[in-house]
Amino acid sequence: MEYTEPTERFRLEYRIEDLAHHSGATVRTIRAYQDRGLLPRPERRGRSNVYGDAHLARLRQIADLLDRGYTLASIKELLEAWDAGRGLGGVLGLAAEVDGPWTDEKADRITRAELDAAFGGTPDEAAVADAVALGVLEPVQGSDDEFLVPSPQELAVAVELYAAGVPLSAISGHLRELRGQVEHIASRFLEFTTEHVFARYLGNHPPTEADAAEAASLVRRLRPLAQQTVDAELARAMRLFATLHLRRHLDPERPPEYADLPQNVSLPAATMRAVQALVGEENTSAFISAAAEREVQARTLDTLAANHRECE
Repeated sequence: MEYTEPTERFRLEYRIEDLAHHSGATVRTIRAYQDRGLLPRPERRGRSNVYGDAHLARLRQIADLLDRGYTLASIKELLEAWDAGRGLGGVLGLAAEVDGPWTDEKADRITRAELDAAFGGTPDEAAVADAVALGVLEPVQGSDDEFLVPSPQELAVAVELYAAGVPLSAISGHLRELRGQVEHIASRFLEFTTEHVFARYLGNHPPTEADAAEAASLVRRLRPLAQQTVDAELARAMRLFATLHLRRHLDPERPPEYADLPQNVSLPAATMRAVQALVGEENTSAFISAAAEREVQARTLDTLAANHRECE
């Protein structure tokens, strides 16, 4: 969307109802924006309030920024900076860079008949509903027989796993678990890069044009690094664990070689947030480990005491 600077003279004039119609906002919303200082007050003509095309442009700016995920408080800061002559181009360019695709993969479409054929030929309504809930499939508006596939690769993996004998319910459960772990990795990568790279550019609220443009350039450069790091570490871990796993199955009597390796445990997101709020992100793992160890020790003590009482 291209924005133009507001002018002192309005080329068009609107009543508030007309402004609401052209902008898509409600009359109540327009008045709320005025009260919060997001929208200039209208001109007073006798007993009527008159709005102009600058008001319409401002409402469209606000709607665009809301769509990008900004809060009304941050939008007010951005608009005040723009009115002061600092511009929005760099900030919106940064937002567009972050909102852009993080993969070269292109979405595809699949019909219901093709979907059923890929998974054994027998319709499974529960599995389709689960895939839609997970975002693996997205219904196409106006069509009951077609789905959008945001990640064809992800769907192809599910097809191969199913062909190998993995039940659809198990595939969905595995994806949910994997997604939680990957989201944690993404969150940590963003926190890491923000602390060590982007903090210097995003310290001002809103950032200057130059800082926002430089941050957008860095996003383009750093974007592939997360996936490259995960790919390398996944390959290393798979090589390690696949070898150990095979040895264990070929020689059941052999003591497990990975008993002392770190193990992943899924925890509810609410639990993680509560722990992070209590001790901070950097201490979360240590806190959970200490809490688990304390619980184990407490139960051991309880067992010893109970055994002692039974022997008396």
